[in-house]
Amino acid sequence: MKYKDGKPGSQQDKSSRVVPMTIMFVVLCGFSFYLGGIFCSEKNRFDASDAKDVAKVVQSSNEMGAGSLQMRSVNFPECSRDYQDYTPCTDPRKWKKYGTHRLTFMERHCPPVFERKECLVPPPDGYKVPIKWPKSRDECWYRNVPYNWINTQKSNQNWLRKEGEKFLFPGGGTMFPRGVSEYVDLMQNLIPEMKDGTVRTAIDTGCGVASWGGDLLDRGILTVSLAPRDNHEAQVQFALERGIPAILGIISTQRLPFPSKSFDMAHCSRCLIPWTEFGGIYLLEIHRILRPGGFWVLSGPPVNYEHRWRGWNTTIEEQKSDYNRLQKLLTSMCFKLYNQKDDIAVWQKSSDISCYDKLAKPDVYPPKCDDSFEPDSAWYTPLRSCVVVPNPKHKKSGLKSLPKWPERLSVAPERISDVHGGSASTFKHDDSKWKVRAKHYKKLVPAIGTDKIRNVMDMNTVYGGFAASLIDDPLWVMNVVSSYAANTLAVVYDRGLIGTYHDWCEAFSTYPRTYDLLHLDGLFTAESHRCDMKYVLLEMDRILRPNGYAIIRESSYFVDAVATIAKGMRWGCRKEDTEYSVEKEKMLICQKKIWYSSNKSS
Repeated sequence: MKYKDGKPGSQQDKSSRVVPMTIMFVVLCGFSFYLGGIFCSEKNRFDASDAKDVAKVVQSSNEMGAGSLQMRSVNFPECSRDYQDYTPCTDPRKWKKYGTHRLTFMERHCPPVFERKECLVPPPDGYKVPIKWPKSRDECWYRNVPYNWINTQKSNQNWLRKEGEKFLFPGGGTMFPRGVSEYVDLMQNLIPEMKDGTVRTAIDTGCGVASWGGDLLDRGILTVSLAPRDNHEAQVQFALERGIPAILGIISTQRLPFPSKSFDMAHCSRCLIPWTEFGGIYLLEIHRILRPGGFWVLSGPPVNYEHRWRGWNTTIEEQKSDYNRLQKLLTSMCFKLYNQKDDIAVWQKSSDISCYDKLAKPDVYPPKCDDSFEPDSAWYTPLRSCVVVPNPKHKKSGLKSLPKWPERLSVAPERISDVHGGSASTFKHDDSKWKVRAKHYKKLVPAIGTDKIRNVMDMNTVYGGFAASLIDDPLWVMNVVSSYAANTLAVVYDRGLIGTYHDWCEAFSTYPRTYDLLHLDGLFTAESHRCDMKYVLLEMDRILRPNGYAIIRESSYFVDAVATIAKGMRWGCRKEDTEYSVEKEKMLICQKKIWYSSNKSS
């Protein structure tokens, strides 16, 4: 080596430097052993104290049975009465914290862990067991949804009216005050595909009290009614109380929680969504979730503006301009005007993939989304001002290419090949498995298939097999696919069923007391490393109706712990064998008890 003066160092100098380095190395090794001893003793001390704390929650397998998680019994307190309609991720109490631009405050904003409620949401005073289906479509108990705003503010539109202890639903709406059936009859004349099983799944944006979706049930069309949380109208709460599928949501800055090409039909009846504003970004989202060949139906401004403009507090020139902008925007997205009469206009999304070639040209708006933009990503995914072009490899996902309902339910969809390990044979096996399971479930819960169970949720479905096995029963199923699991929700929709993405570490987008039956299959086994089991079960309690049921199919490791928590929520549970009586998997059949609040409002 060289020194700063450039003269070479002698060999003697090198040797003299090696000795101190050797000594230093020995000293460091000894010091590391010393630190290791301290760490081990501290670790043992930590383990000993920590074990005392853990013993309070998880008892040893020697005492409680090997191979099972055991929890300390806890009785959860009641929330105060002003939490009777608590929706944690869409809480009006928190709206002031968020911006008003594009109504972002109405989107999902879930509380942090330290603000989560560890209490049981009470029913309203005077709550009664909901009226049974199909009578519930026409009436519900006032005390179950004690909001009279619609009755007083929209009485001339026949949404609902209060009579004694009940709300009655005459079937009216802003654009169909004379009744929804007449309105849908006209729509079917404009769209013959609504009559022959071609159209099966629909979404109603800004659904009111879901009369449109309720009427379509008798016509073989399954509708997701969508509306935001509000302080007065409680639209989704009314819908679910009536036994009609619905979910809280708003088209704002994030995608709706559905895969691309989900719906055969989308509907807006004066839903007040500004379709032509912000570069048409809301309409671009409708385009994404509507399958090729699907229909978009609009009634209300600016449709039929020539005869309606006087009642809209505007001018005919403004409405004509708005209609022309809408038509131009729809054309740019490969929609064509399909039919129109009176207040209803119908556009159809093109099935011709070549229509989108024009989007590759420079300075075209809206542009084509780049290939990196995943069309099915829809959990807290921002909206973007671009057109999601249908994947050309999916030649059988267009509306005309799908089998008609009900054949569609039992045919393996083309998109199952996009799922890892998915194939026609795995689809068939899954269907057969669920037929056997459903038969077993009905023995354990005889209420399934009767008027006692209407609103059902499969909390972690794969292909919708549970829902398919119950298709002949007087109920509907919300199929939930975890946002962290394989994307199988597209397969669910291609079968003619409905569902949503969700992360069970957070609260679901619904009101309390909205489901009669919750079903889960290995949810805690799959998600307990991310989600606190206690909060998942408290969320299940929030959305389950009093006297409602939960079928919890789980690894034997979790069953006893779940039963302990459930007892603290005032559920009655019993352990049962699965249909094949295997030891590694058990079932809990639980029923939520009805109770009334003893607390005052906070």
